[in-house]
Amino acid sequence: MNRTTHSPAQAFRLAPLAAAAFALASLSVQAFAADAASAASAASAASDASTASGAQSSVLPTVSVKAARETTPGDLAPAYAGGQVASGASIGVLGKQKMLDVPFSVTSYTSKLIQDQQAQTIADVVANDPAVRTALGYGNFSQTFIIRGFQVYSDDIGLDGFYGLTPRQMVDTGAIERVDIFKGASAFVNGASPGGSGVGGTINVQTKVADDKPLTRVTVEGSASGELGTHVDVGRRFGANDQFGIRVNQTVVGGSTAVQNQDSHSQQTAISLDYRGDKLRLYADFLYQKNNITGGRAGVFVTGDEMPATPSASYNYAQPWTYSKQEDTVGMLRGEYDIAPNWTAYAGVGSRHTTELGEYSTITYDAGSAQAYRMGDALKENAVSAQVGVRGKFDLGPVSNQVNAGWQINRIAEYAAYDMSGYFATSLYNTSAVAFPSANYSGGNFADPGLTTSILMRSFVVSDTLGFFHDRLLFTLGARHQNIVENSYAYGTEVEDNSAAYNQSATTPILGIVYKLQPNLSIYANRAESLVEGGTAPSGSANVGQAIAPFKAKQYEAGIKYDANHYGAALAVYQIKQQVAYTNSVTNIYGADGIQRHRGVEFSMYGEPVKGLRLIGGASYINAQLLDTSGGTEDGNRPIGVPTWTVNANLEYDVPQVNGLTLMGRAIWTSSQYLDTANTQKVPSWTRFDVGARYKTQILRHDTSFNVMVTNVANRSYWSSALGGYLTQAEPRTAWFSVTTDF
Repeated sequence: MNRTTHSPAQAFRLAPLAAAAFALASLSVQAFAADAASAASAASAASDASTASGAQSSVLPTVSVKAARETTPGDLAPAYAGGQVASGASIGVLGKQKMLDVPFSVTSYTSKLIQDQQAQTIADVVANDPAVRTALGYGNFSQTFIIRGFQVYSDDIGLDGFYGLTPRQMVDTGAIERVDIFKGASAFVNGASPGGSGVGGTINVQTKVADDKPLTRVTVEGSASGELGTHVDVGRRFGANDQFGIRVNQTVVGGSTAVQNQDSHSQQTAISLDYRGDKLRLYADFLYQKNNITGGRAGVFVTGDEMPATPSASYNYAQPWTYSKQEDTVGMLRGEYDIAPNWTAYAGVGSRHTTELGEYSTITYDAGSAQAYRMGDALKENAVSAQVGVRGKFDLGPVSNQVNAGWQINRIAEYAAYDMSGYFATSLYNTSAVAFPSANYSGGNFADPGLTTSILMRSFVVSDTLGFFHDRLLFTLGARHQNIVENSYAYGTEVEDNSAAYNQSATTPILGIVYKLQPNLSIYANRAESLVEGGTAPSGSANVGQAIAPFKAKQYEAGIKYDANHYGAALAVYQIKQQVAYTNSVTNIYGADGIQRHRGVEFSMYGEPVKGLRLIGGASYINAQLLDTSGGTEDGNRPIGVPTWTVNANLEYDVPQVNGLTLMGRAIWTSSQYLDTANTQKVPSWTRFDVGARYKTQILRHDTSFNVMVTNVANRSYWSSALGGYLTQAEPRTAWFSVTTDF
C-alpha cells in the first residue's frame, strides 16, 4: 500500500558535486597472481618439452594461487572473505556482472549476512548500507526505502529481475539468496518501476536455488519481547549429473513486538525448482507470504512549525483496533538457452495475486495537540510480468562486443474499497483508546472491491558494450523505449475516469565507460536516466486532466572501484536532476517546471581486510536543493526527508581465544533533515548502535550456530525519517536469539 492509499480522488497518493579528483594508493597486485601462475605453468611446460628433446633449460619455480573468495550456490558471483558481500550482482538487462566491469554503483548482500544478523525483512538487510535508509509507508506499516535521497516503494523492489511480483508491504528474507542494491538512475537497466519510485536507485532480490551440496537447515528463533519462530531450509539435487534441483524454505514467526501492544505474525513458503542442462537452464519459483500486524504504530503528520518530541522508544500511540493483513501469492517461470557459443536467449513470466485488508489511524500533530482519523481499506491486486531477450558476445577485429536486446511488459490491476471517519482528539504521549469510529466517507464494496486502477508498462531495450585493449576499456551505450499506460476508475462503479487516463512514452539512453587501471582497480563514468510517470493536471488548474510526459531524472556519475579479492572498496560522485511538477501560481498551468537536484559523494568498503576482522561501512554525502520552485520562494531549500550525511560502520571480529566465537558491532548515523520544503521543520540527527554475537560449534556432529542480535541497544527514541512529509519513529531496542543446526 505504498503507492496508493484509497480515498476520494486519490487524495492520499504520494506524488512523486562537482566532480572530485581522487587517487587510491597502496595498490594490491594479488589479481596478477593468476596471470603469473599461468605464465609460470606455460614456461614450465615449455621447459619440460625442451628438456625432452635434449635442449638445456632451467625450470621456473611453481607458483601457487589460492582463492580468497567464498563459494556460492549456482552461478552466483562469489562473495568476499567472510561471505557478507558479493563481488558481482544481477544487473537488469545486462545480466550477471562483476562489479569491476560495469559503469554503475552496485552492492550485493548475501544470505549468509541475512542468517548471521537474523535479518527478518529487507529493511534489516539494507540497514548495513551507508547510502540507504528506511521509513514507513504513507499512512500504513509498509517499508519504504531511501537511496541517494529518493524513495523506493516496497512493491517497486524487483524479484529475480521482474517488477510487479514482489510482495507489496514488506519482503521477508527466508527465501532470499541475494539483495542487490543499484545506486543511481536505472531506467535503462531495469525499466521504469510500476509504482513510480526508484529515481535514485533500485533494489532487486534473488531467490534461493538448490546448491551442489545437500542442505537441511533448521533455525529456531525468538525475541526478548515475545516473538517466536522457526525456519526450515532444505535443498537437494538429483539426476545423473545433478541436473535437477529443489529448494524449499518455510518460515513462521509471530508474537508481541518491542513496541507496546503491537503484535506481528508472518509466514513464508517458497519452493524453487530448477534444471541445469548443457545448454538449457530452467527455473520455477513459488512464493507465498502472509503478514498480519495489529496495533501498528504509523507515521505522524505535523502542521505548524513546532516539531513534536518523540514518545518513549517503545510507546505506542496507535488505537487498539488498527491492523493490517496482507497475503501474497507469486509464481514465476524462467529459462535460458544457449543458442550458439557465447549467445544466450532468455525468457520468463510471472504473476502475483495480493489481498489486503486494514484499519489505519494517522495522527496529525499541531502545537501540542493531536488529532487522528480512521481509514479502512480493502484491496486486491493482480500483476503479470514477462520478459524475453538475447545476450551475445562476438569480436569485430580487436574490439569485443557484448550485446543485449530485450522486451518486457508489466500489467497491474488494482481493485479497492475504502471508508473514512471524521477526526477525533488523541495524543502522542498519553493516548486514550477511542471506540471504533463510524464512517463519514466511503467508496466501493469491501466484500467485492471493484477495479480502481490499471497500469500497463511495455519497453524494448538494446545495448552494446564494446571492449578495447583486451577489454581493459569497456564502453557501454544503449537505450530503452518505454510506454506507460494508466487508467483510473471511480470507486464501486468500474467506470473509467477519462480525465485521469495516462498514455505516454519516453526513451532513456545510457552512456557508460569503464577503464581498468589494473586488473583489480577500475574507474568508471556514466550518463543515465530514471523514468517515472509524469501525472495529470489536477482539479483547479487551467489544464486540468492534461497528461504530463514521463519525468526523466538525469544523472552524471563517476567513480573508482577496488577489488583486493578478500575485500573491496568504491567511491562515487554524482549529480541527479529530477523534474518536479506544480501548478504555476501566475499562469495556473500544471507542468514539470521545478527541479530537485542531488549532488553527492559515496564511499563504501566491505570484506575482510585483516584475517578475522570483517567490515561493512562507508559514508554518503548529499547536497540536495530545490530549484525553479513556484514563484521562486523555495529555491535553494532542501527537499523533504533528505539528510546531508549518512554514515555506517559494521565490524565483525573472530575472537582468537575462543574458536567459533564472533562478536559484532554496528553504528548508524544520520544527520538532520527537513519535514517541509520551506525548511522550517527540522528533524534532529540520530545515531543507532547495534551489537551481536554468534558461536559456531558441533553438537552430535552437526554444525550448530548460536546467535544473538540487539538493535538500538541504547533504546534511544528518535524520528528516523521525514520522507514523504511525515515522521517515522525508530524501532525500540529489539533483541533476537536463534539456534541454527545443519542436519
